[in-house]
Amino acid sequence: MAGDSDPIAAVATAGGKGGIGVVRISGRDIEAVISGIIGPVPAPRRATIAAFRDAAGEPIDRGIALYFPAPHSYTGEQVLELHGHGGPVVLNLLLQRAIELGCRPAAPGEFTQRAFLNDKLDLAQAEGVADLIDATSARAARAAMRSLDGAFSSEIAVVRERLVELRALIEATLDFPEEEIDFLERAQAAARLQSIKAALAAVQKRSRHGARLRAGFTVVLAGRPNVGKSSLLNLLAGEEAAIVTAVPGTTRDAVERSIMIEGMVVNVIDTAGLRETTDEVEAIGIARTRREIARADLVLHVVEAGCPVPEDAAAAADIPTEIPRLTVCNKIDMTGEAAGVDGDIVRVSALIGDGIAGLRAELLRRSGLEGAGEDVIISRERHLNALNQAAIAVDAAATHLDPAHAALELAAEELRLAQQSLNLITGEFGADDLLGEVFGRFCIGK
Repeated sequence: MAGDSDPIAAVATAGGKGGIGVVRISGRDIEAVISGIIGPVPAPRRATIAAFRDAAGEPIDRGIALYFPAPHSYTGEQVLELHGHGGPVVLNLLLQRAIELGCRPAAPGEFTQRAFLNDKLDLAQAEGVADLIDATSARAARAAMRSLDGAFSSEIAVVRERLVELRALIEATLDFPEEEIDFLERAQAAARLQSIKAALAAVQKRSRHGARLRAGFTVVLAGRPNVGKSSLLNLLAGEEAAIVTAVPGTTRDAVERSIMIEGMVVNVIDTAGLRETTDEVEAIGIARTRREIARADLVLHVVEAGCPVPEDAAAAADIPTEIPRLTVCNKIDMTGEAAGVDGDIVRVSALIGDGIAGLRAELLRRSGLEGAGEDVIISRERHLNALNQAAIAVDAAATHLDPAHAALELAAEELRLAQQSLNLITGEFGADDLLGEVFGRFCIGK
């Protein structure tokens, strides 16, 4: 797609029926397309009532046409939007008419890709568009909107500019080797680098929070059969999401529900009880339980209250030690124990609801988003990887700046690598396959 400017068209509203539907057209020299559908080119950025006509001049629909001349449009090209009735058949007829007039169907994300290629958005802002559309909470939507407005890009630009300044300073001293260390000390190069490290660490922290806010926090309920995992899921979800019976092994497959805790999406997954079994179907469910545990951000190891946790070692053995774990002692209504949180142990009653508020609060705390401000940066895995690579390069540069074993050429090179990693976030430098990966995940019409 990169570099194309031929006219493209797509239905820009969601599938299905609606009161209003939008067909979007973008490209260079689309006057013939406009003329073929509505007649004369309408006044820029002014809603114009028009009949949308087919090849025989018969009306397909009647609605509002909006025309945006280049470069003052979303894509930076000429853009026409046809706002008509939101029936799938009508919208498809309009789309086919645009194709008859020389447009081709837009690929997923192609409108936003053109906005990026025409310098209307940088890559982080473009991803903010998709994140805003996909936001699962008001908090995530606000964070995505800040990225779309350029807040994330601006922070990256500030750190990158400081890297460039320090790199230029170091490279300038290479022409005067007899004075280089004294010169760098007077210029406080080490202090500048430490300041860059601190700024980068702050962005990394808020980006990790944003990545979790974007993707949600995955919690898996694991433990022996009949300890109350399904009852706990139902209570957390506020609905009968899982079947609850006294028969061990009732849950044979993973049951997932999303809940909201202070603006954060928590994906809670109930799983088959962990035990030795000769039942082929139950064994398949247990194998799936182990797969869900492997991808969990946190495992709630559910045990019965009154049963010492070590006695449940058989189930605990199926939970890898590297995965964070929280032990939930359920059925305290049968033992008379008090609900509450004690380190890595939470005592609850899924039957009567005691301790559930404390469990929800502990889930928020374990997610890392407790107390996180509204300045979280909505992030993707590639952002975190780029920030991590930049931090590694900056640490290496600090080692090479140490007067005890200074190697200024290597310090300058590490700063260049750090700058290059940050450039990948905003798209100042990026391979075509990266752009294809980013924009290929967009919906068609955006």
